[in-house]
Amino acid sequence: MGTGAYSQSGGSASKSAETISAASANESGVLVNEDGKLTLSDVVVTTTGSSSSSDDSSFYGLDAGVLALNGSTVSETGGSVTTSGNGANAVFSYGSGSSVAVTGVVVSASGQYAHGVMASGGGSLTATDLTVTTAGASGAAVATDRGGGTITVEGGTYRTAGMNSPGIYSTGNITASDATFEATGAEAAVIEGSNSIAVTGSHLTGTVNRGVMIYQSMSGDAQGSTGVFNETGGSLTALSGPILYVTNTTATINLSCVTLDGSSGVLLDAAAGQWGATGSNGGQATLNATDQILSGSVDVDGISTVALNLSKGSTLTGAINTAASAKSVSLSLDGSSRWTVTGTSYLTLLSDSAGISGSTVTNIVGDGHTVYYTSSANPSLDGRTYTLVDGGTLTPA
Repeated sequence: MGTGAYSQSGGSASKSAETISAASANESGVLVNEDGKLTLSDVVVTTTGSSSSSDDSSFYGLDAGVLALNGSTVSETGGSVTTSGNGANAVFSYGSGSSVAVTGVVVSASGQYAHGVMASGGGSLTATDLTVTTAGASGAAVATDRGGGTITVEGGTYRTAGMNSPGIYSTGNITASDATFEATGAEAAVIEGSNSIAVTGSHLTGTVNRGVMIYQSMSGDAQGSTGVFNETGGSLTALSGPILYVTNTTATINLSCVTLDGSSGVLLDAAAGQWGATGSNGGQATLNATDQILSGSVDVDGISTVALNLSKGSTLTGAINTAASAKSVSLSLDGSSRWTVTGTSYLTLLSDSAGISGSTVTNIVGDGHTVYYTSSANPSLDGRTYTLVDGGTLTPA
Protein backbone atom coordinates (compact mmCIF):
# COMPACT_ATOMS: atom_id res chain seq x y z
CA MET A 1 0.00 0.00 0.00
CA GLY A 2 1.96 3.00 -1.26
CA THR A 3 5.71 3.25 -0.72
CA GLY A 4 8.01 3.84 2.23
CA ALA A 5 11.14 5.89 2.74
CA TYR A 6 12.27 2.76 4.57
CA SER A 7 10.57 -0.29 3.09
CA GLN A 8 10.99 -3.89 4.22
CA SER A 9 9.37 -7.01 2.77
CA GLY A 10 9.82 -10.08 4.93
CA GLY A 11 12.89 -10.82 7.01
CA SER A 12 14.07 -9.25 10.24
CA ALA A 13 15.84 -5.95 10.78
CA SER A 14 16.54 -3.32 13.41
CA LYS A 15 17.29 0.38 13.42
CA SER A 16 18.56 2.57 16.24
CA ALA A 17 18.97 6.33 16.69
CA GLU A 18 18.24 7.11 13.04
CA THR A 19 16.11 9.73 11.30
CA ILE A 20 13.71 8.61 8.56
CA SER A 21 11.91 11.23 6.45
CA ALA A 22 9.31 10.99 3.70
CA ALA A 23 7.86 13.87 1.66
CA SER A 24 5.94 12.38 -1.27
CA ALA A 25 2.21 11.74 -1.47
CA ASN A 26 1.22 8.23 -0.35
CA GLU A 27 4.70 7.62 1.05
CA SER A 28 5.09 6.18 4.54
CA GLY A 29 8.15 6.81 6.63
CA VAL A 30 8.42 3.12 7.54
CA LEU A 31 6.56 0.35 5.69
CA VAL A 32 6.95 -3.31 6.70
CA ASN A 33 5.21 -5.94 4.57
CA GLU A 34 4.92 -9.71 4.01
CA ASP A 35 5.60 -11.05 7.53
CA GLY A 36 8.54 -8.73 8.07
CA LYS A 37 9.86 -8.02 11.57
CA LEU A 38 11.35 -4.64 12.41
CA THR A 39 12.66 -3.26 15.69
CA LEU A 40 13.05 0.51 16.07
CA SER A 41 14.87 2.16 18.97
CA ASP A 42 15.01 5.94 19.41
CA VAL A 43 14.20 6.44 15.75
CA VAL A 44 12.72 9.73 14.53
CA VAL A 45 10.15 9.30 11.74
CA THR A 46 8.80 12.37 9.94
CA THR A 47 6.47 12.54 6.94
CA THR A 48 4.98 15.56 5.18
CA GLY A 49 3.13 14.04 2.23
CA SER A 50 -0.64 13.71 2.04
CA SER A 51 -2.75 10.74 1.04
CA SER A 52 -4.63 10.64 -2.26
CA SER A 53 -7.51 8.81 -0.53
CA SER A 54 -8.69 9.32 3.03
CA ASP A 55 -10.59 6.01 2.80
CA ASP A 56 -7.47 4.08 1.78
CA SER A 57 -5.61 5.76 4.61
CA SER A 58 -8.22 4.89 7.25
CA PHE A 59 -8.98 1.40 5.94
CA TYR A 60 -5.50 0.21 4.90
CA GLY A 61 -2.92 2.65 6.27
CA LEU A 62 -1.93 4.38 3.05
CA ASP A 63 0.57 7.19 3.80
CA ALA A 64 0.96 6.27 7.49
CA GLY A 65 4.11 7.33 9.31
CA VAL A 66 4.83 3.76 10.48
CA LEU A 67 2.86 0.96 8.80
CA ALA A 68 2.79 -2.82 9.36
CA LEU A 69 1.00 -4.90 6.69
CA ASN A 70 0.18 -8.52 5.90
CA GLY A 71 1.33 -10.31 9.03
CA SER A 72 4.25 -8.00 9.76
CA THR A 73 5.48 -6.94 13.20
CA VAL A 74 6.91 -3.60 14.23
CA SER A 75 8.31 -2.88 17.69
CA GLU A 76 9.18 0.76 18.40
CA THR A 77 10.69 2.12 21.60
CA GLY A 78 11.50 5.78 22.19
CA GLY A 79 11.89 8.35 19.47
CA SER A 80 8.98 9.97 17.68
CA VAL A 81 6.56 9.69 14.76
CA THR A 82 5.33 12.96 13.23
CA THR A 83 3.03 13.35 10.23
CA SER A 84 1.63 16.56 8.80
CA GLY A 85 -0.21 15.52 5.62
CA ASN A 86 -3.96 15.01 5.26
CA GLY A 87 -4.85 11.36 5.78
CA ALA A 88 -1.40 10.62 7.19
CA ASN A 89 -2.06 8.46 10.24
CA ALA A 90 0.98 8.27 12.48
CA VAL A 91 1.25 4.60 13.52
CA PHE A 92 -0.86 1.91 11.80
CA SER A 93 -1.36 -1.87 11.93
CA TYR A 94 -3.35 -3.39 9.08
CA GLY A 95 -4.57 -6.93 8.53
CA SER A 96 -4.96 -10.12 10.53
CA GLY A 97 -1.62 -11.20 11.97
CA SER A 98 -0.09 -7.74 11.76
CA SER A 99 0.99 -6.18 15.04
CA VAL A 100 2.64 -2.99 16.22
CA ALA A 101 3.98 -2.31 19.72
CA VAL A 102 5.02 1.25 20.54
CA THR A 103 6.50 2.25 23.89
CA GLY A 104 7.52 5.69 25.11
CA VAL A 105 7.12 7.27 21.68
CA VAL A 106 5.97 10.85 21.02
CA VAL A 107 3.30 10.69 18.31
CA SER A 108 1.87 13.65 16.40
CA ALA A 109 -0.54 13.78 13.44
CA SER A 110 -1.64 17.25 12.37
CA GLY A 111 -3.50 16.74 9.08
CA GLN A 112 -7.21 16.24 8.44
CA TYR A 113 -8.33 12.58 8.67
CA ALA A 114 -5.03 11.81 10.40
CA HIS A 115 -5.23 9.64 13.53
CA GLY A 116 -2.57 9.00 16.12
CA VAL A 117 -2.41 5.22 16.57
CA MET A 118 -4.70 3.03 14.51
CA ALA A 119 -5.55 -0.54 13.53
CA SER A 120 -7.95 -1.90 10.91
CA GLY A 121 -8.66 -5.05 8.94
CA GLY A 122 -8.03 -7.15 12.05
CA GLY A 123 -4.62 -5.71 12.93
CA SER A 124 -3.45 -5.27 16.51
CA LEU A 125 -1.56 -2.50 18.26
CA THR A 126 -0.23 -1.99 21.77
CA ALA A 127 0.52 1.55 22.94
CA THR A 128 2.48 1.95 26.18
CA ASP A 129 3.24 5.30 27.82
CA LEU A 130 2.80 7.34 24.65
CA THR A 131 2.29 11.06 24.22
CA VAL A 132 -0.16 11.41 21.32
CA THR A 133 -1.61 14.57 19.79
CA THR A 134 -3.74 15.16 16.70
CA ALA A 135 -4.72 18.56 15.32
CA GLY A 136 -6.89 18.05 12.23
CA ALA A 137 -10.60 17.38 11.82
CA SER A 138 -11.75 13.75 12.00
CA GLY A 139 -8.51 12.58 13.54
CA ALA A 140 -8.90 10.52 16.71
CA ALA A 141 -5.93 9.89 18.98
CA VAL A 142 -6.72 6.15 19.12
CA ALA A 143 -8.84 4.60 16.36
CA THR A 144 -9.91 1.56 14.42
CA ASP A 145 -11.74 1.54 11.10
CA ARG A 146 -13.24 -0.86 8.55
CA GLY A 147 -12.62 -4.48 9.42
CA GLY A 148 -11.94 -3.59 13.02
CA GLY A 149 -8.83 -4.14 15.06
CA THR A 150 -7.59 -4.59 18.59
CA ILE A 151 -5.80 -1.80 20.43
CA THR A 152 -4.44 -1.94 23.96
CA VAL A 153 -3.44 1.33 25.62
CA GLU A 154 -1.38 1.33 28.80
CA GLY A 155 -0.64 4.72 30.34
CA GLY A 156 0.14 7.85 28.38
CA THR A 157 -1.68 11.01 27.35
CA TYR A 158 -3.88 11.39 24.27
CA ARG A 159 -5.16 14.78 23.13
CA THR A 160 -7.07 15.91 20.05
CA ALA A 161 -7.79 19.44 18.87
CA GLY A 162 -9.79 19.04 15.64
CA MET A 163 -13.54 18.98 15.18
CA ASN A 164 -15.04 15.48 15.15
CA SER A 165 -11.78 14.12 16.55
CA PRO A 166 -12.58 12.04 19.67
CA GLY A 167 -9.98 10.70 22.02
CA ILE A 168 -11.01 7.13 21.14
CA TYR A 169 -12.98 5.92 18.10
CA SER A 170 -13.79 2.21 18.08
CA THR A 171 -15.02 0.00 15.27
CA GLY A 172 -13.19 -2.86 16.99
CA ASN A 173 -12.03 -3.65 20.51
CA ILE A 174 -10.09 -0.98 22.38
CA THR A 175 -8.96 -1.22 25.99
CA ALA A 176 -7.14 1.43 28.01
CA SER A 177 -5.73 1.58 31.52
CA ASP A 178 -4.20 4.45 33.48
CA ALA A 179 -4.35 6.81 30.50
CA THR A 180 -5.66 10.34 29.91
CA PHE A 181 -7.82 11.26 26.91
CA GLU A 182 -8.89 14.82 26.14
CA ALA A 183 -10.81 15.88 23.03
CA THR A 184 -11.38 19.61 22.57
CA GLY A 185 -13.51 19.32 19.43
CA ALA A 186 -15.47 16.12 19.95
CA GLU A 187 -16.53 13.37 22.35
CA ALA A 188 -14.06 11.67 24.64
CA ALA A 189 -14.99 8.30 23.12
CA VAL A 190 -17.16 6.94 20.30
CA ILE A 191 -18.24 3.37 19.56
CA GLU A 192 -19.72 2.47 16.18
CA GLY A 193 -21.48 -0.84 15.49
CA SER A 194 -21.05 -4.06 17.48
CA ASN A 195 -17.77 -3.03 19.04
CA SER A 196 -16.36 -1.99 22.38
CA ILE A 197 -14.27 0.29 24.54
CA ALA A 198 -13.14 -0.70 28.05
CA VAL A 199 -11.22 1.74 30.23
CA THR A 200 -9.82 1.30 33.72
CA GLY A 201 -8.33 3.97 35.96
CA SER A 202 -8.35 6.44 33.09
CA HIS A 203 -9.54 10.02 32.66
CA LEU A 204 -11.75 10.92 29.68
CA THR A 205 -12.90 14.41 28.72
CA GLY A 206 -15.15 15.34 25.80
CA THR A 207 -15.58 19.04 25.12
CA VAL A 208 -18.03 19.15 22.19
CA ASN A 209 -21.34 17.28 21.71
CA ARG A 210 -21.19 14.80 24.65
CA GLY A 211 -18.90 12.57 26.70
CA VAL A 212 -19.40 9.13 25.11
CA MET A 213 -21.44 8.33 21.99
CA ILE A 214 -22.54 4.84 20.96
CA TYR A 215 -24.15 4.66 17.52
CA GLN A 216 -24.37 3.09 14.07
CA SER A 217 -23.63 5.48 11.22
CA MET A 218 -24.79 3.09 8.44
CA SER A 219 -21.63 3.98 6.46
CA GLY A 220 -20.52 0.35 6.26
CA ASP A 221 -17.40 1.00 8.33
CA ALA A 222 -18.72 -1.03 11.26
CA GLN A 223 -21.08 -4.01 11.25
CA GLY A 224 -23.82 -4.72 13.79
CA SER A 225 -25.55 -2.55 16.33
CA THR A 226 -24.65 -3.69 19.85
CA GLY A 227 -21.98 -1.42 21.28
CA VAL A 228 -20.46 -1.94 24.74
CA PHE A 229 -18.76 0.71 26.90
CA ASN A 230 -17.13 -0.28 30.19
CA GLU A 231 -15.42 2.08 32.62
CA THR A 232 -14.03 1.26 36.04
CA GLY A 233 -12.44 3.92 38.24
CA GLY A 234 -11.04 7.13 36.80
CA SER A 235 -13.32 9.84 35.46
CA LEU A 236 -15.59 10.79 32.56
CA THR A 237 -16.34 14.45 31.86
CA ALA A 238 -18.69 16.00 29.30
CA LEU A 239 -18.21 19.76 29.00
CA SER A 240 -21.30 20.02 26.78
CA GLY A 241 -24.21 17.72 26.01
CA PRO A 242 -25.06 14.49 27.82
CA ILE A 243 -22.42 12.38 29.49
CA LEU A 244 -23.74 9.35 27.58
CA TYR A 245 -25.56 9.36 24.24
CA VAL A 246 -27.06 6.35 22.43
CA THR A 247 -28.62 6.60 18.98
CA ASN A 248 -29.52 4.21 16.14
CA THR A 249 -28.10 1.25 18.04
CA THR A 250 -28.35 -0.95 21.11
CA ALA A 251 -25.82 -0.18 23.83
CA THR A 252 -24.72 -1.68 27.11
CA ILE A 253 -22.90 0.70 29.45
CA ASN A 254 -21.20 -0.62 32.58
CA LEU A 255 -19.90 1.90 35.12
CA SER A 256 -18.20 1.25 38.45
CA CYS A 257 -16.51 3.79 40.74
CA VAL A 258 -16.22 6.40 37.97
CA THR A 259 -16.24 10.11 38.77
CA LEU A 260 -18.80 11.62 36.39
CA ASP A 261 -19.11 15.30 35.53
CA GLY A 262 -21.64 16.67 33.07
CA SER A 263 -22.12 20.39 32.55
CA SER A 264 -25.46 19.97 30.77
CA GLY A 265 -27.13 18.17 33.65
CA VAL A 266 -28.01 15.21 31.39
CA LEU A 267 -26.62 11.84 32.41
CA LEU A 268 -28.00 9.72 29.57
CA ASP A 269 -29.83 10.57 26.36
CA ALA A 270 -31.29 7.77 24.23
CA ALA A 271 -32.87 9.24 21.12
CA ALA A 272 -33.05 9.38 17.35
CA GLY A 273 -30.35 11.48 15.72
CA GLN A 274 -29.00 12.12 12.24
CA TRP A 275 -28.17 8.48 11.48
CA GLY A 276 -30.43 5.68 10.31
CA ALA A 277 -33.98 5.47 9.01
CA THR A 278 -36.45 7.91 10.51
CA GLY A 279 -38.81 6.12 12.88
CA SER A 280 -36.49 3.23 13.65
CA ASN A 281 -33.28 4.99 14.61
CA GLY A 282 -33.76 5.42 18.33
CA GLY A 283 -31.36 4.36 21.03
CA GLN A 284 -31.82 1.23 23.13
CA ALA A 285 -29.62 1.69 26.19
CA THR A 286 -28.88 -0.42 29.24
CA LEU A 287 -26.89 1.29 32.00
CA ASN A 288 -25.51 -0.98 34.71
CA ALA A 289 -24.13 0.91 37.72
CA THR A 290 -22.10 -0.88 40.38
CA ASP A 291 -20.88 1.09 43.41
CA GLN A 292 -21.45 4.13 41.24
CA ILE A 293 -22.63 7.72 41.89
CA LEU A 294 -24.88 8.95 39.06
CA SER A 295 -26.20 12.47 38.67
CA GLY A 296 -28.30 14.10 35.97
CA SER A 297 -31.48 13.49 34.04
CA VAL A 298 -32.25 10.44 31.90
CA ASP A 299 -33.87 11.57 28.65
CA VAL A 300 -35.62 9.16 26.30
CA ASP A 301 -37.63 9.83 23.15
CA GLY A 302 -40.64 7.97 21.79
CA ILE A 303 -38.74 5.34 19.78
CA SER A 304 -36.06 4.69 22.39
CA THR A 305 -35.71 2.59 25.55
CA VAL A 306 -33.59 2.75 28.69
CA ALA A 307 -32.96 0.15 31.37
CA LEU A 308 -31.24 1.42 34.52
CA ASN A 309 -29.80 -1.16 36.92
CA LEU A 310 -28.33 0.15 40.19
CA SER A 311 -26.52 -2.21 42.53
CA LYS A 312 -23.95 -2.43 45.33
CA GLY A 313 -24.53 0.98 46.86
CA SER A 314 -25.09 2.93 43.65
CA THR A 315 -27.02 6.20 43.77
CA LEU A 316 -28.86 8.25 41.16
CA THR A 317 -29.78 11.89 41.68
CA GLY A 318 -31.96 13.13 38.84
CA ALA A 319 -35.25 12.87 36.98
CA ILE A 320 -36.15 10.06 34.59
CA ASN A 321 -38.23 10.51 31.43
CA THR A 322 -39.74 13.81 32.56
CA ALA A 323 -41.49 14.29 29.21
CA ALA A 324 -43.27 10.92 29.56
CA SER A 325 -42.18 10.31 25.99
CA ALA A 326 -40.18 7.09 26.21
CA LYS A 327 -41.11 3.91 24.45
CA SER A 328 -39.99 2.14 27.61
CA VAL A 329 -37.99 2.95 30.75
CA SER A 330 -37.18 0.49 33.53
CA LEU A 331 -35.40 1.03 36.83
CA SER A 332 -33.98 -1.72 39.03
CA LEU A 333 -32.69 -0.97 42.54
CA ASP A 334 -31.13 -3.44 44.93
CA GLY A 335 -31.46 -2.98 48.67
CA SER A 336 -28.23 -1.00 48.97
CA SER A 337 -28.93 1.47 46.16
CA ARG A 338 -30.92 4.70 46.16
CA TRP A 339 -32.63 7.14 43.80
CA THR A 340 -33.11 10.79 44.72
CA VAL A 341 -35.81 12.27 42.48
CA THR A 342 -35.34 15.84 41.25
CA GLY A 343 -38.41 16.18 39.03
CA THR A 344 -41.61 14.47 37.93
CA SER A 345 -40.60 11.12 36.42
CA TYR A 346 -42.25 8.35 34.42
CA LEU A 347 -41.28 4.67 34.61
CA THR A 348 -42.62 1.77 32.63
CA LEU A 349 -41.23 -0.81 35.05
CA LEU A 350 -39.86 -0.56 38.59
CA SER A 351 -38.01 -3.49 40.18
CA ASP A 352 -37.42 -2.66 43.84
CA SER A 353 -38.57 -5.54 46.02
CA ALA A 354 -36.01 -4.72 48.74
CA GLY A 355 -37.13 -1.10 48.97
CA ILE A 356 -40.90 -1.44 49.16
CA SER A 357 -42.30 -1.94 52.64
CA GLY A 358 -46.05 -1.74 53.06
CA SER A 359 -47.13 1.54 51.46
CA THR A 360 -43.65 3.14 51.62
CA VAL A 361 -40.65 3.04 49.34
CA THR A 362 -37.56 3.27 51.53
CA ASN A 363 -34.84 3.74 48.90
CA ILE A 364 -36.44 6.38 46.67
CA VAL A 365 -36.15 9.94 48.00
CA GLY A 366 -39.04 11.88 46.51
CA ASP A 367 -38.31 15.40 47.76
CA GLY A 368 -41.97 16.18 47.03
CA HIS A 369 -41.92 14.89 43.43
CA THR A 370 -44.18 12.32 41.81
CA VAL A 371 -42.96 9.17 40.10
CA TYR A 372 -45.51 7.56 37.79
CA TYR A 373 -45.46 3.89 36.86
CA THR A 374 -47.33 1.78 34.29
CA SER A 375 -49.80 -0.41 36.19
CA SER A 376 -49.96 -3.21 33.62
CA ALA A 377 -46.20 -3.67 33.66
CA ASN A 378 -46.03 -3.77 37.47
CA PRO A 379 -48.59 -6.25 38.79
CA SER A 380 -46.71 -6.52 42.11
CA LEU A 381 -47.46 -2.85 42.81
CA ASP A 382 -51.18 -3.64 42.57
CA GLY A 383 -52.07 -0.21 41.16
CA ARG A 384 -51.47 1.41 44.56
CA THR A 385 -49.89 4.72 45.54
CA TYR A 386 -46.78 4.60 47.73
CA THR A 387 -45.10 7.26 49.85
CA LEU A 388 -41.51 8.20 49.07
CA VAL A 389 -38.83 9.31 51.54
CA ASP A 390 -38.98 13.08 52.26
CA GLY A 391 -42.33 13.48 50.52
CA GLY A 392 -43.63 12.67 47.08
CA THR A 393 -45.36 9.57 45.78
CA LEU A 394 -45.01 6.57 43.51
CA THR A 395 -48.35 6.31 41.77
CA PRO A 396 -49.97 4.71 38.70
CA ALA A 397 -49.85 6.79 35.52
